Amino acid sequence: MSKKTIRDIDVNGKKVLVRCDFNVPQDKETGAITDNRRIKSALPTIQYLIDNNAKVILCSHLGRPKGEVNEKYSLKIVADELSRLLGKEVKLAKDIVGDSAKELVSQMKNGDVVLLENVRFDAREEKNDRELSKELASLAEIYVNDAFGTAHRAHSSTAGVAEFLPAVSGFLIEKEIRFLGDALQNPERPFVAILGGAKVSDKIAVIEKLIEKVDKLLIGGGMSFTFLKAQGHNIGKSICEEDKLDLARELLEKAKAKGVEIVLPIDSNITTDYSNDTENKIVHSQNIPDGWEGLDIGPDTIAKFKEILKTAKTVMWNGPLGVCEFSKYETGTKEIATQLGNIDAVTIIGGGDSAAAIEKLGLADKMTHISTGGGASLEFLEGKQLPGIECLQDK
Repeated sequence: MSKKTIRDIDVNGKKVLVRCDFNVPQDKETGAITDNRRIKSALPTIQYLIDNNAKVILCSHLGRPKGEVNEKYSLKIVADELSRLLGKEVKLAKDIVGDSAKELVSQMKNGDVVLLENVRFDAREEKNDRELSKELASLAEIYVNDAFGTAHRAHSSTAGVAEFLPAVSGFLIEKEIRFLGDALQNPERPFVAILGGAKVSDKIAVIEKLIEKVDKLLIGGGMSFTFLKAQGHNIGKSICEEDKLDLARELLEKAKAKGVEIVLPIDSNITTDYSNDTENKIVHSQNIPDGWEGLDIGPDTIAKFKEILKTAKTVMWNGPLGVCEFSKYETGTKEIATQLGNIDAVTIIGGGDSAAAIEKLGLADKMTHISTGGGASLEFLEGKQLPGIECLQDK
C-alpha cells in the first residue's frame, strides 16, 4: 500500500491542514501531560512543513468531550508543549472552524504554526459530517493525515476532509504503514508474534491473520486461559471466555495444520484474589487449583519465551502478558520487554498497553518501531481498510 506523503507534493507557501494525534495522557488532578510521546512523534512532519515554508494548521482531539466545549479537554496544554518542543510560538485558536480559527489562519506567514481547538468540541466531528469537513477544508489548500491512532475512525478531520483537498500522509503514518506492512508482507524469518491482553475476542481476526504469516505465536495474558481450558486443562477461576472455547480449539487446529507453533504458558503466577496483596504462588498452567486465578506467566514460561525470541528476526508484540498494574504480576511483561531490547531483530510494538509497558521500562529506544495506535494497529494487522489511510492519494 503506497500512499503519497508530504515529500511528494509542493507545500511551499501553502496552507496545510495536518490531523495529528495529540490525545495525550494527563494527570487527573492537575491536567498536566504525563507522557508527551504522541506530540513528539508528530514533530518530524511539522518541522518538515515549517522548513519548507508551509503555513501549518494543526488539529487533533483530546479525551472524550462528547461533542461539546469542555475546558478540561482544551488543547492549550498541547499548544504550550508544542511551542516548547519546536522553539517557536504555536498559536491556539479558540474554536475549530469559527471566527478565531479563520482570523488566525488569515494572518499566517510561511513557517507559522496554528493549532485549532479540540475537534471533538464539535458534535459533527465523530459523525463524519460533510459540512464540518468542508469548513475544515476551507481553511487550507492541502490536507495531511498523520494521526495513525485515529486512522481506523471515519471522522470529519481524519477522512471526511480528504474529499475537498488533495490528501497525503505525514511521516508518522508513512512509518506505520512501512513497519506494519513489511512485517506482514515480507518479514525476515523466523517471525514470532507475541499476543497478550485479557480477551481472545479482541484479537480473533489478528490471530487468524498471524497464523497465515508467523512461524511461532506466543500467547500470554488473560487470553491464554481460554486456550488452556479449550485444551481441557483446569484453570481455576482465571479469566476465560466460555463462549470462545470452540473458536480457540479451531485456531489451535488451524495453526497445527499450517505448521505454526502456538506456544501457551507452562506455568502461572496465581493468587486467590484479583489484588497485589493476597498470597501468590507459581503452579503448572494446566492445573490451577479451584478458587485461584492466574495473573502472570511464570518463570518457566518466561524462560521458554526468551529462548524462542533469541533466534527470532522479526517480532511483533501486542498486549501485556500479565496484570501490569500490580507490581507482583508485571514480571512476565518486564522480562520479555527486556529480552526484546537485547535481540538482533526487527521489533514492532503494537501500541496500547504494550507500548506503555515499554515506555515505563525505559526501553523505547531499543525497539525498532512502537506503533502509536493500539486499535488502529490491530485493525491494520487484521487487513482492514483504515478510512484515514484509504482517503489519501496513491503514489
